Amino acid sequence: MLDFSEEHKVAQQAIRAWCASHLGPKVTRLESGELLPYPVMRELCATFGIGDMVRASFAKMQARAGGDGDRKSGLAGPGEGPLMAILMMELSRFCPGFAMAFGASLGLCGGAILSRGTLEQKLRFALPVMVMDKIGAWALTEPGAGSDAFGSMATRARKVDGGWRLSGSKTFITNASFADTFVVYARTVDHDVRAFIVERGAGGLSTGQPFKKMGMHTSPTGEVFLDDVFVPGDQLVGGEDQENARAAAKSSLKGERFGMTPMCLGIVDRCLEESVRYAKERVQWGKPIATFQLVQEKIAKMYTARSVIHALLMRQLEADRAGVALSVEEASASKLYCARASTDVAMEAVQLKGGAGYMQDGIVEMLARDAKLLQIGGGTDEIQILRIAREVLEKA
Repeated sequence: MLDFSEEHKVAQQAIRAWCASHLGPKVTRLESGELLPYPVMRELCATFGIGDMVRASFAKMQARAGGDGDRKSGLAGPGEGPLMAILMMELSRFCPGFAMAFGASLGLCGGAILSRGTLEQKLRFALPVMVMDKIGAWALTEPGAGSDAFGSMATRARKVDGGWRLSGSKTFITNASFADTFVVYARTVDHDVRAFIVERGAGGLSTGQPFKKMGMHTSPTGEVFLDDVFVPGDQLVGGEDQENARAAAKSSLKGERFGMTPMCLGIVDRCLEESVRYAKERVQWGKPIATFQLVQEKIAKMYTARSVIHALLMRQLEADRAGVALSVEEASASKLYCARASTDVAMEAVQLKGGAGYMQDGIVEMLARDAKLLQIGGGTDEIQILRIAREVLEKA
């Protein structure tokens, strides 16, 4: 797969037009917190009929299961594929924080339930998240745990009559302050890691106010507090016979790392576009700065980064289409390169535009702040390097 199909490109144009007319004008209010991203996310879903498509997909999924609410094998929700990649890329061209909030709700929370949940859990909990009736949050990271999410996990799950009791806290959780549905990871007395579906309103569940951050202002990030929260037994993801959720969580992390590729491509593509336009328009010493070799070098580097990220995305989409599972080290390598490249390109775009690039009314300033999070969230650059080296050495 070398590029998107003509049909996909038509969809891309439609999404970009919507972003320009509906998302772009709201970015200032979204960045300031005056407007939350969720009404705009619902507007997006309504405009493109995402809810109807998801419901149709769920109906087919249920029909294939023969109405057996306990059957899990072979069931999957709506595929992500090229259209989801295009959507995340185009949203990130205008506002990466918005894309982050959208992706965390549908891709991480909804995706975790779709990939491991029972059919009943998919219909009851994942479907409302996927159609944006409810907002989802994926709660793995804990205070003090950081990159050692599993080894240092302090949140505990205690088996009781009719279900479980969860105690602990989570931090740096996207959508936490406003989510309706949470996928929470906790350690049992047997030291297994299990995933639980917790709903807003459950006794003992509370969330903090959104953090103040360097970037990704449009993506609310907060804490989740679990004070002996009772979770019914049918809200243990996958049911009692589900295996240790550590592998499932790692699979979600792997998907998150691959999922950052289109976000990075959107950021780099927009920075390149803005830089080329500015270089042609900005005149110094009687001629456009696009004629200066140092400016040309910056643009050439941006184009090179865009080309490599595009190629990585096409490889990932082709592997998905062919049913080929890419390796953990490839996921880490892709995230490492793409996150670094997007941050470097965004900072170069700021530098190229000079004072204009440093101003908050210019989009490259926001893109530079937002891009930096991609080198931290989902595993820092340093963790990706360790993961790549460990996997390569073990397989040698």
